Amino acid sequence: MNGKLTKAIALLTLVAVLVLAGCGSQPAKEEAKGQPQPQPAQKFVNIATGGTAGTYYPLGGAMAEILNKNVKGINATAQSTGASVANLNLLNEGKVEMALVQNDIAFYAAQGAEMFKDKKIDGLAGIATLYPETIQIVTLASKNIKSVADLKGKKVAVGAAGSGTEANARQILEAYGLSYKDLTAQYLNFADAASNLKDGNVDAAFVTAGFPTAAIQDVAAQHKIALIPIADDKIAALAKKYPFYTKVVVPGKTYTSLDQDTVTVAVMAMLITKKSLDQNLVYDMTKAIFTHLDRLAAAHAAGKLIQVKTATNGMPVELHPGAKKFFDETK
Repeated sequence: MNGKLTKAIALLTLVAVLVLAGCGSQPAKEEAKGQPQPQPAQKFVNIATGGTAGTYYPLGGAMAEILNKNVKGINATAQSTGASVANLNLLNEGKVEMALVQNDIAFYAAQGAEMFKDKKIDGLAGIATLYPETIQIVTLASKNIKSVADLKGKKVAVGAAGSGTEANARQILEAYGLSYKDLTAQYLNFADAASNLKDGNVDAAFVTAGFPTAAIQDVAAQHKIALIPIADDKIAALAKKYPFYTKVVVPGKTYTSLDQDTVTVAVMAMLITKKSLDQNLVYDMTKAIFTHLDRLAAAHAAGKLIQVKTATNGMPVELHPGAKKFFDETK
């Protein structure tokens, strides 16, 4: 009897333990259910832009905002840089994931030419071409400089050292038979060029950017300015040697006190990356940017010129597969 009782008590104890264990595990299960699920690691995307007084910076900032709001798991930032040449070097060094650059400078980098001679960058891939980058040669009306030829002997801001603007300045001067030996070249970014122009420390400045450009607007707010035109025969000579140049007209009234249209040349701004960047990520980013063009238009007037239908025009390098997938879907 005692043995049977002992067995019964042991059995009841076991059942009680199992019941209590079952009851105790339920809240644990419920608690586990309510716990936040592990989130995928954030993907950091740095966008190299340009000087704060140019066009790249506000557009890059708007792109970062678009990506943060519309691409899951991304943390995008835009950083101010020395623009095209510096941006391609940053991209090559893995310090940024995307960059805004001029299509001519991207071409040089891919070919190992000009400032990239013996420094060819492999693996470049285009995301999109964006808008014309107009070479604006600005001066004060009081300087009475009517032609590029008149820059001989003058103090001229030719762009930041190693920048796309500096390359444009050198090539345009060359078309007129001039070199830096014929003038006093000042290697200044847009903001510094504008400041020096206002203070009379330089006579003219080369600015390659979508118009209107903040740096030029800054000068025009205090002084009567003039844009120096490029003659048609010089444009033809430039285009023959450097096929990425196209003729453009800066309309009168683009800047305060500027009454007449000005004939000049332009290259194309573009968004570039490396082929190694994840295809799905590039697809998502391209789609986000081109489905929120209104945000780019609000960031800068040049943003109004960015369109899906022209996004591969003048592409100087191979299109990234992720971007290609998106543009193929829009056809």
